[in-house]
Amino acid sequence: QLASRHLSAPDTQAQKTMTICVVLVASVDSQLEQEILDAGSEYQHLAGLPKALLPVSGGKRVLDYWWTAIESQRQISDVYLVTNAKSFKHFERWATARGLPSQNVVNDGTTTRASSLGAARDLLLALNRCGYNNDRDVVVVAGDSLFHREFDLAALVADQHVRAGSSLAVSYRLAEGEAASSRGVVEVDERTRRVTRFVEKPCGDETVSRQACPLFYVLKPAVASLLPEFVESNEGKPSLGSFMEWAVNDKGSNVSSVRLPGCFRLIGDAGLQDYLDMIEHFERMDSPTYSGALGRGRLTTRAYARVGLFGNPSDGYGGKTIALTIANFWAEATIAPSERLCLVPHPLFDPCDFGGLRDLHFISRREGYQGGMRLLQAACKRFLEYCVERGIALPKRNFTLSYETNVPRQVGLAGSSAIVTAVVRALMRFYALDETHVPVEILPNLVLSVEAELGINAGLQDRVVQAFEGLVYMDFDPSTFEAKGHGVYERLTASQLHAALPLLWLPPFRAA
Repeated sequence: QLASRHLSAPDTQAQKTMTICVVLVASVDSQLEQEILDAGSEYQHLAGLPKALLPVSGGKRVLDYWWTAIESQRQISDVYLVTNAKSFKHFERWATARGLPSQNVVNDGTTTRASSLGAARDLLLALNRCGYNNDRDVVVVAGDSLFHREFDLAALVADQHVRAGSSLAVSYRLAEGEAASSRGVVEVDERTRRVTRFVEKPCGDETVSRQACPLFYVLKPAVASLLPEFVESNEGKPSLGSFMEWAVNDKGSNVSSVRLPGCFRLIGDAGLQDYLDMIEHFERMDSPTYSGALGRGRLTTRAYARVGLFGNPSDGYGGKTIALTIANFWAEATIAPSERLCLVPHPLFDPCDFGGLRDLHFISRREGYQGGMRLLQAACKRFLEYCVERGIALPKRNFTLSYETNVPRQVGLAGSSAIVTAVVRALMRFYALDETHVPVEILPNLVLSVEAELGINAGLQDRVVQAFEGLVYMDFDPSTFEAKGHGVYERLTASQLHAALPLLWLPPFRAA
């Protein structure tokens, strides 16, 4: 139980590997709380509740979502809440009912929005309360933000960047029309995922980045130790975003960014109607059969066979090729949410039931041993590795995955890469990823890496044309790969191809 871990302090050696979690719930006099008071008797039962304790789905409060995620993480040794004087009793009773000691609920002494301290000062209060000595990581979250049931806190706390000594800023892509001026925005080196610049509530064209940060950070001691200096040098109500901006831009702190597609729902200054919409949204999302990408159903993705026209196999030697996909031969991947992750063998191409030993012998001699299951498994493995390498935090979401294909085997129509391409597309849609996460130019590299995992010798041509589809020109010049990580790829029309090629005539055949 998490409560027992609070009551007995871990030894010094254990502390070095443990993490403190600080949940900030000190906002006061929010728009939502005021609109509930003004709404009359229908919402009287909600009057006076701080927004982090408002019910959302099935009686579950906003803060309960965080508690469910936090209490299951054994590397989190202590949890502290920072609230205001007006809401202190509410949070104290919530905490003690869950086994959290009352001394872990910190009262910042404020009673109005005008007197609030700012998130940076509130965080410092919590660190002072726990006797923080720059010896543990600090996870800090906004307790009035919501996330879906598939949010994977453990993966973030144990992220490879954190293990390598970097602090972590979770980010998401701003929706179309969503203003960046109310968020902290990060500029990120896409290769290393290091935050190169942090802009708190940017104005105008101050940054072109659309990667915004909710209040969720994992602070290594090197960054957390800077907080007293920052608070002391800043009057007013310094936000945690302004602290991160100072730590990254002025102090050169090592902070990495992990992208979290589609998991957070920010309350912020939501009004009553926003809150009601959120209840409906989370009741739907928390349904056991719901997947954020699929709703209540399943989806099927397709990739087509390819024919090389010119240049094959110069893709393996830095050359140029033209190829096209053909619509009457294809591979499909079907994915659906399920309790456990399940890969389904194809009844024809992955046989495991035979009429007898001679039947097994005949099928093995004719078909070999290389079915599609290994492609599915390797594709899932490499997809996860790609996401980890690119700082994409996937939600906890399981699936059942199967495939179908009518591409003739071993005749040079790229049947294996068609299966892998279809599978990767299915995984992308299932986890709500788009071309900002897996650019179409990079998709062929990912598909090829799956086949390389299995020892399949191949070039990029097949995977490129299956990613782009149609008639495609490809230039695999090594210098372009060195600069961009991919070649030059261009979709062509049939008229472009005809115009570019000279007419070729065979001499007429003459009988002797």
